[in-house]
Amino acid sequence: MDLLGLLHLDELSHGLANMSMFPFFDMAHYIVSILALREQPGALEVSRVSPLACWFSSMLFCFGGAVLSAVMLAEPVVAPLSNSTGVLLASITWYLVFYCPMDLVYSCAALLPLRLVLSGMKEVTRTWKVLGGVAQAHGKYKDSLLVMIAIGWAKGAGGGLISNFEQLVRGVWKPETNELLKMSYPTKITLIGAVLFALQQTHYLPLRTHHLMLVYTVFTVVNKSRMMLTGSSGSPFAVIELAIYKTLFTGHSPYAALTGEVKKACLDRGETNGTASPAGTKEKTTPVPPVKGGRGSLKAKEESEDADATNCKKIN
Repeated sequence: MDLLGLLHLDELSHGLANMSMFPFFDMAHYIVSILALREQPGALEVSRVSPLACWFSSMLFCFGGAVLSAVMLAEPVVAPLSNSTGVLLASITWYLVFYCPMDLVYSCAALLPLRLVLSGMKEVTRTWKVLGGVAQAHGKYKDSLLVMIAIGWAKGAGGGLISNFEQLVRGVWKPETNELLKMSYPTKITLIGAVLFALQQTHYLPLRTHHLMLVYTVFTVVNKSRMMLTGSSGSPFAVIELAIYKTLFTGHSPYAALTGEVKKACLDRGETNGTASPAGTKEKTTPVPPVKGGRGSLKAKEESEDADATNCKKIN
């Protein structure tokens, strides 16, 4: 990318691309993920009642992306847990966050300056996970852009996408919290990253991998820091999302006009007959079964009018 070369950022992008995530960045990912689990409603009570369920939920928070991508690629689900060092590190983090004496680890990690640094490091790992998922899918399905996006999205935001299953482990069932129904910011930014890296891998986006990694990482870290400092949880793409939604997905409903006509006809009929009911009063209507034939229809109409007149008299 010529712009990055002019700004002398090419070496920085290479250094970022060659940076190792283990152990410091992985540790930051585990800490922030388990902190998020502890702050879930009822999670602390579960840790006292069933430490095993709490530990399993923590592992889903830490390795949910790898588990979900393994399921989608028909690979062993337990493969992500084969990294004994990573599991051990995550388990130690889980124990210290939930069971450290005097709650020292959680109290220190929850401080804004330290949490800001840890969250920024976690966003760096997001870039590697999304790129790793896209590259893994590209190795098996070179011409499938959709598969690459799906695997990159799953690997980068799997913890959120399988949140309903994780909640079941803790005995909670909240289907309305499904990420597909209402996406959180991490899920959205991961999806955007998966699309960008998939386009870059298929040469639709004329950028080098390390350049895109630098741009995406800087954006996610800066935006996450801004959201934490300002206390905002809104997406920076809210305006664009609203414009696209109103343009493409809010068509005129044919039932709206029909409903309006029915309401207008009912009001006109009430004003004509002088039987408008007072505010807060509900009229009772007598159902009339359908009758075949002209005389039957006329008789049903007369019975309906008599019932309306009787109701009006009762109200008055």
